[in-house]
Amino acid sequence: MNRMVSTHSQVATAPAASLGWSRLPADYAIPATAPSPEQAREYCCRLARSHYENFSVATWFLPGRLRQHFCNVYAYCRISDDLGDEVGDTGAALALLNQWEAELNACYDGHPKHPVFVALAETVETFNIPKQEFSDLLRAFRQDQTVTRYESFDDLLGYCRYSANPVGHLVLHLCGYSDAERQQLSDFTCTALQLANFWQDLSVDYAKGRIYLPIESLRRFGVSEDDIASNRNTHAFREMMKFEVERARQWFHRGLPLVEKVDRELAIDLELFSRGGQEILNSIERQKFAVLGQRPAISKPRKLALVARAALGKLLVKRRGQRI
Repeated sequence: MNRMVSTHSQVATAPAASLGWSRLPADYAIPATAPSPEQAREYCCRLARSHYENFSVATWFLPGRLRQHFCNVYAYCRISDDLGDEVGDTGAALALLNQWEAELNACYDGHPKHPVFVALAETVETFNIPKQEFSDLLRAFRQDQTVTRYESFDDLLGYCRYSANPVGHLVLHLCGYSDAERQQLSDFTCTALQLANFWQDLSVDYAKGRIYLPIESLRRFGVSEDDIASNRNTHAFREMMKFEVERARQWFHRGLPLVEKVDRELAIDLELFSRGGQEILNSIERQKFAVLGQRPAISKPRKLALVARAALGKLLVKRRGQRI
């Protein structure tokens, strides 16, 4: 049983028009009439390019037939995340997430209006993607509105099940894999990536009122919330972070067999993202685990090295294919 700590005993409701869409980019709003499929596809590609600095780099490595579908899925994830994280009002965010899920239902029923769902409908049909993979993400974003502390590591893993793991499932679906074995291995990697991001962004998340470190870890190592609030990288805090970093590395290790169970092109992409997450952990270690007030980041040369390695791998795969 999850023992998540809620900081809102009652969730207020608010008119979405007054408190919701107006706080987000104007083109996020659900239009009165649906755009054409061509307009919807362009909307998703434009959103992907403008919101994620690494997305254009990642698409270099995608087969051409998948690029649009990845844009569609990314656009869905991007707006979903912003609805939960950028509105600044619990009631309004929950109202908007409900509207967004209604559009998701409309997508599966065949009459969406928002460009993301008009484009996504083709992706869903092409790859036979279950609606739950999309709705699980919304469950996590709703949870962020009311739950800001996690008592145990198991509770945190329960959150990752909805906030991170569905993304891996979606990628597998786009690449033709829907079996439970690969999804489980993907879950290990996606959870590890989520944990690495949590440890990297402790101060950023605390500013939003959230702590993703298990409360049991704080007690075990003698760390207080006031230490986090005051950016005190005490010896006890750094020892705790050392423990959590090692725990995340173990989850990355558990996901490694997936690389051997997918086609080589996807394996190179998976390795790139996994190595990127592990580099975050390495960066934390290089800072001697003092992450409060000084967010660890992967250096530009290291990022370029990771991308170059992936690009070389893609080139070798293509050359082998030409020889065959």
